[in-house]
Amino acid sequence: MRHARLQAEPAQPVQAHDRAVRLSAAKPGDRGVIVDVRAESHPGDHGIDVSELQRRLLEFGFVEGARIEVLHEGAIWRDPIAVRLDDMRIGLRRRDAEDVWILLDGR
Repeated sequence: MRHARLQAEPAQPVQAHDRAVRLSAAKPGDRGVIVDVRAESHPGDHGIDVSELQRRLLEFGFVEGARIEVLHEGAIWRDPIAVRLDDMRIGLRRRDAEDVWILLDGR
């Protein structure tokens, strides 16, 4: 009986976007880096057009490569959240934070 020789497939590189989580899912104390901002989660749920929301997030400094840390979350439904974005502190509604993708440190 001949044994078939198994060839190992080359490992696929893990993309940072594949391990990214929504900022809305992060907990106080979580830190990381922003890898994407996509205002698309719930069109119409924000009270403004998704392109306007994306523009506002970018103007606040929610851009790829920015360091972010979740500082605090509200007592009711954990909303809003307070984050440190580089050197600024910003309050953000959790539904708007769904559109910011971060790569948490240590993952």
